[in-house]
Amino acid sequence: MIQIIKPDINIDFMAIKKHALLFSCALILITIISLILHGGPNYGIDFTGGTIIQVKFKEPTNAAHIRSRVNIIDDTVLIQRFGSAENNEFLLRMAQSSPDLEGLSEKIRKALEQEFGQGNIEIRRVEMVGPKVGKDLQRKGIWAIIYALGGILFYIAWRFEFKYAIGAILALVHDVLITVGAFSLTNREISLAIIAAILTIIGYSLNDTIVVYDRIRETLRKRRREMYQQVINRGINETLSRTILTAMTTLFVVIALFVLGGGIINDFAFALMVGIIVGTYSSIFIASPILVYWEKLLPSRKR
Repeated sequence: MIQIIKPDINIDFMAIKKHALLFSCALILITIISLILHGGPNYGIDFTGGTIIQVKFKEPTNAAHIRSRVNIIDDTVLIQRFGSAENNEFLLRMAQSSPDLEGLSEKIRKALEQEFGQGNIEIRRVEMVGPKVGKDLQRKGIWAIIYALGGILFYIAWRFEFKYAIGAILALVHDVLITVGAFSLTNREISLAIIAAILTIIGYSLNDTIVVYDRIRETLRKRRREMYQQVINRGINETLSRTILTAMTTLFVVIALFVLGGGIINDFAFALMVGIIVGTYSSIFIASPILVYWEKLLPSRKR
C-alpha cells in the first residue's frame, strides 16, 4: 500500500475541534444567508418546468444581441452562455406551459436567422418539462435524499452504536448543506443530475466516515485505559494516509471532468469536487469530534 504519510504520525486533530466546528457553522450560515437572498435553491428546468434550448452560433455574439430577437417571441427568456466563450453556445430558458411548446424551437430558429443569417444558427438541444412533472420530480428528489439519510442512520446504529450514527448523519447533512451552498453562491442550477451527485457525495462521505469509525472502534477495544479523545486521534491518524490518498485520486478524476468534460457535465463535476473535499473534511472534523462530545455528555458504561 502506498504510504504518503508516515505510519507513526500523531496529529492532534481533536485539539482544534472547536475551531473546526465553528468554521463549519460559519459555512452553513453563509449557505442559509445565500439561499434566503436568492429565494431558495436555483432549481433547473427538471424541477421548475418550461423549455430550454441550446443554440450554437457560427459567429461570436452576446446575450444582449440574442435577446433583441428572442424577446419578440418571449420577453421573459433567460439567456446564459454555455461552456467557454470560444464555443459561441447559449442556453435559452423559457417558463412557457405545455400548450405553448409546439414549434417553439422552430420559431426561435427563424427569429435568430433573421438577425444572424440562414445557416449560421444550429439548434443543438431542446428540453421540455411540464410544471406538474417538474414539481413531482422536485418532491421525489428531496425524498430520495431523506430516505438515503434515514437508511444510513438505521444501518450505522445497528452496525456500530447510536452515537456513531448521529455523528455520521450530522456529517452527511453538513456535506449536503455546504454543497447546496456552493451552488447557491455560484448561481448554478440544481437539476436531477445534481441530485444524483449529492447522493454520490453521501455515499463517498459515508464510506470515508465508516473507515475512520471502524478504526476508532478497534482502537477502543485495544486501549480501554486511554483517554477517549486520544483514542479518537489515534484512529484518525492511523487511517489518515488512506483517507488522503483516496480523496486525492478521486479528486484528480473529478477535476479532469470539470475542466475537460464540457458544459453538460460541468455542474455535476463541480458538485462532486465540492463534495469530496467537504466529505473528507467532515469525516475528520465533524463525525469524529461528535463522538468526543457525546462521550462527555453520556459516558459509555463499557469504559
